Amino acid sequence: MDISPILDGFGVVLEPTNLLYCLIGVIIGMLIGVLPGLGPGATIAILLPITYGIGPVSAIIMLAGIFYGAQYGGTITSVLLRLPGEASSVVTVFDGFALAKQGKAGTALGIAAIGSFIGGTVSIIGLTIVAPVVAGFALDFGPPEYAALGILGVLLISSIGNGNKLKAIIAACIGLLIATVGRDTFTGAERFTFGSLNLAEGIDFIPIAMGLFGLSEILYNLEERHNQVHSPAKVGNVWPSRKDLGQASGAIGRGSLIGFVLGVLPGGGAVLSSLAAYALEKRRAKRPERFGQGAVEGVAAPETANNAAATSSFIPLLTLGIPANATMALIFGALLIQGIQPGPQLVTEHPDVFWGVINSMYIGNILLLIMSIPMVGVFVRILRVRPAIMAPITVLITLLGAYTVRNQVYDIFLVIVFGVLGYLMKKFGFEPGPLVLAFVLGSMIESSARQGLLIYGGDPTGFLTRPISGTIFAVIVVVAAWPLIRKAIPRKTSADRVEEKIK
Repeated sequence: MDISPILDGFGVVLEPTNLLYCLIGVIIGMLIGVLPGLGPGATIAILLPITYGIGPVSAIIMLAGIFYGAQYGGTITSVLLRLPGEASSVVTVFDGFALAKQGKAGTALGIAAIGSFIGGTVSIIGLTIVAPVVAGFALDFGPPEYAALGILGVLLISSIGNGNKLKAIIAACIGLLIATVGRDTFTGAERFTFGSLNLAEGIDFIPIAMGLFGLSEILYNLEERHNQVHSPAKVGNVWPSRKDLGQASGAIGRGSLIGFVLGVLPGGGAVLSSLAAYALEKRRAKRPERFGQGAVEGVAAPETANNAAATSSFIPLLTLGIPANATMALIFGALLIQGIQPGPQLVTEHPDVFWGVINSMYIGNILLLIMSIPMVGVFVRILRVRPAIMAPITVLITLLGAYTVRNQVYDIFLVIVFGVLGYLMKKFGFEPGPLVLAFVLGSMIESSARQGLLIYGGDPTGFLTRPISGTIFAVIVVVAAWPLIRKAIPRKTSADRVEEKIK
């Protein structure tokens, strides 16, 4: 393995400007992780206009820092308030808050910080080793492979992600439909423009992201939490004892591996990995009844796994150009704004971005560990700021940010439209993630599919004759048919198991 590009990447990230943006990203990530409701997706969406004026490496380093920094920030509210700041910290509530009630909030936060650091570091090492290999393999991809990969990405995100599967598929279809608005890039014909010159240019990614993730989150959380008064638990000694570290060590090791593997899968990500890691620890425990009552492993496993997953989810984005979750779709959009196409060519065409972003995570992870424990007191004070004060300020920043991109009032209108749409989606149980992901992948699927059809003279069966695209389409059929296959597999009832034991 040639390590010179990796060393060059450290040279990029150690430049003072990039170090500063890494620090800014990590701090913002921790702060928004602390504030319930305003997650990394909403924050990245709101900050997208700012990235116009920043170099591509610095911009992506900052956005990546926000993403993995938020994973730890969400822990603080889970432990102190029984209120997860991030969806990936939901299971941390069970044992984190129980520890806080026992006067061991500091221990829970300390274990979470150590687990987050180790999980993140293990995942970054895996990312450093695996990403170039995957990118090298993907260099053989052509239009048929990209079309198949895009369809598989949308399908996996809709079927594996959180929430109702049917609603996720409906949201993804809406995203694909929105992606077709504007002039056809092949023929120039207008589609779904209704005679509007603004719509003829298509719908820009930034207003969609800022509306669906930024404005809708603010509206939804105002309604959900405006009457709640929080009183954080007291934080004592944040350094865990040797006994606590010994109990958590196995959970941290297993959480690192689970997070790394599940983070790579489209639709997997931090939420699924934290749930899987918690479930595994509870199943392995000699006394599973301790979980939910203040088990240290119940904090260590999910917090380690969600940080590992946040890092490894960069692998499909950087190497294949396929975002694994909604936040990665936003970073995908940020790269496109900078004129950079994520994918296998990124390693050779923009090695400064590829290795600069990966190596910035080593630095960012150390910054997280250094700052997380001493800054707990600051975060506790921030928690006392009422949402009714924060929300109007955030809305104003969002709308101003949308306007400054192109200086058009039309973009503010679009943000409001998608903000209301996102609010209604959340209200009725539709996740906005599949819509944004499908919108991002829609253009790639359409252009790749049409290029592939041109190659094979309009014969779609040509896609199946290529080894890689044929295999991906086979996987698509299995994923699509999986609910029917699962129903067809006979399941053993409890009575059957008892009968087998007797025999």
